[in-house]
Amino acid sequence: MVPGPRNLITDVPGLKVGNASDSTLKSGATVLCADQPFTASVSVMGGAPGTRETDLLAPDKSVAAVDALVLSGGSAYGLDACSGVTDMLRKQGRGFQVFDAIIPLVPGAIIFDLLSGGNKDWDDNPYRDLGRAAYRNLDTTFDLGSYGAGTGAVTAMMKGGLGSASLEMQDGTIVGALVVANPMGTVTTPGNKHFWAAPYEIDGEFGGLGPDLASGLGRTFDSQKITNMIERANTTIAIVATDATLTKAECQRVAMMAHDGIGRACVPAHTPGDGDLVFAVSTDARPLNAPDTDLGKIGHAAAVCLSRAIARGVYHARPEPGDLLPTWSMLNA
Repeated sequence: MVPGPRNLITDVPGLKVGNASDSTLKSGATVLCADQPFTASVSVMGGAPGTRETDLLAPDKSVAAVDALVLSGGSAYGLDACSGVTDMLRKQGRGFQVFDAIIPLVPGAIIFDLLSGGNKDWDDNPYRDLGRAAYRNLDTTFDLGSYGAGTGAVTAMMKGGLGSASLEMQDGTIVGALVVANPMGTVTTPGNKHFWAAPYEIDGEFGGLGPDLASGLGRTFDSQKITNMIERANTTIAIVATDATLTKAECQRVAMMAHDGIGRACVPAHTPGDGDLVFAVSTDARPLNAPDTDLGKIGHAAAVCLSRAIARGVYHARPEPGDLLPTWSMLNA
């Protein structure tokens, strides 16, 4: 497996990503969309998720496809970014049709970034406008790091960010990941240099420093650091996607497997204070040859992409006025 030409989730044909950020707010929104509705499901393993319309993604629910997915900052306020995207889709006449009514289906998830700096003293919720702006910015290329929903993201020890990565499998199937890395845990080993995801790095995409060779890396947190993390509310939210034809149930299995990517890149992961969540998307363009075998390979590739995307998001985070934590680049200058 090798990265796609962009090393972004948009290497999956038909997918586009749009970002919108507010530097004063220190937050933003990210939307994933395609020219046609796509099959999607979700797996939640964190203890404190914030979501919209995720129930309809369960395999037993009647909705077959959705029109867009939204990742946003802003905690519960950020769910309104989905409304902004819904507004834009409705203007284009896109959505689930019931007689003359058109209902765009836009599930979403949020991170908690309300304590990451920025002016949060607004009169009108800004996230609906951020959702609209992100939709207007849809493209096959986009920036990583402190953009979109990753604008206010932090980790235990440094700034987080928006990350993405892709893989092309031997049979031509494309798998990609898009993530807002905002975990309660760390993304680097003690010393803040080596990424936990380093064993999965390809072509020096997040610094090329390799794995940490020290022993005893499991003993990474003293009691005070653990206390500090529990007092915060954080989340890693992600989308993994493929052009392989998958059912909703198969998408759910890929989403579940992709959570391994969070566990490999963030330590600890899936804590009571994290809202760790993964959407899985199929654009239904490439039939599976051997369903059970191919599905397992796709799930594995999704997990690898997600680990790499988390590290890339943190690696590309940029310093900005008012930051409460340093970036990886500042700590390793």
